Amino acid sequence: MANLKPTKREAASETTTDGPVIILVETSLAENIGMTARAMMNFGLTDLRLVRPKCKWPHSKAINASSGAHAVLTNAQIFDTTKEAVADLHRLGATTARLRDMIKPVQDARSWAKTMRDTISEGNKCGLLFGAERVGLHNDDLALADTLITVPTNPAFSSLNLAQSVLLMGYEWQMAGGVEVPSEIRRKGRGAALASQEEIIDFYEHLEDEMDKAGFLRVKEKRPRMIRNIRNIFNRALLTEQEVRTLRGIVVAIAEKKWRREEE
Repeated sequence: MANLKPTKREAASETTTDGPVIILVETSLAENIGMTARAMMNFGLTDLRLVRPKCKWPHSKAINASSGAHAVLTNAQIFDTTKEAVADLHRLGATTARLRDMIKPVQDARSWAKTMRDTISEGNKCGLLFGAERVGLHNDDLALADTLITVPTNPAFSSLNLAQSVLLMGYEWQMAGGVEVPSEIRRKGRGAALASQEEIIDFYEHLEDEMDKAGFLRVKEKRPRMIRNIRNIFNRALLTEQEVRTLRGIVVAIAEKKWRREEE
C-alpha cells in the first residue's frame, strides 16, 4: 500500500486557518482526488472529505498526482453518505453548471468566497460540494446545500475539470482575504448560533416522518421531489439552533394534537 505519511516539510507547510471543507462526491479517478489535494494545499485548505469514492482508497495515483500534498490525502475522511459528510457544517455551497429546477440563492465563486469568509469569521463552518466528473451532483445532494455556486464560463464549453473547480474556489477564498479567526471564538451568526447540518437534517427527517403518518407524502412518484422542495424552503432560511428547536416543537405539538383528537 502506498505511503501517505507527510514529510517534515509538508507538515510545516500545513495551515491552521479555519478554511472551508472540500467534499467530493463519488469521484471516479484517483488522479482527480490527488490533483484536488494539490489545489487545496496551494491555498491552505486541508479538510478533504470523500463520499463513496469510486476508486480504491488510498491509491498510489492520487499520491502521485498530488505533487507532494500528502498531508491533505493523509487526513482525508471517507463517508458513506453526503448527509454524514456535511453534518457539522453551518453553510454549504454546491457547485453546478446547471441551475436545475430548484429555487435557491445562486452566487458566483467570488461572492461565495466572501460569504464563506464572513460566515467563518462568526465561528461557523462552511463547505463546498463537488460532484462526480461525468454527471455532477445528484438532486438529493444539491438539496442539502443552501446556495448554488456557478462559474460564468463559455456557454459553448462550460465543463471544468474537478481539480480546476477546486483551484478556482481556493483562489477566490484566498483573494477574499480576512484575518484568521481563533478556534475558540464564539459563533455569533445573526445574534444566535447557526444550526449545524446534523441538526437541520434531524429536523427534516422528523418532519417527513410525521408527514408520512399524516398521508401528506402518500403519492410515491411525487414523494422525492416534494421532500426536496420542502427542504429547500427551510434551507433558504439559514436556521439557527433555536429556530430548529422551535420548529421541532411545533411538529411535536401538531402531531400530539392530531393523535389526541383521533383518540377522542
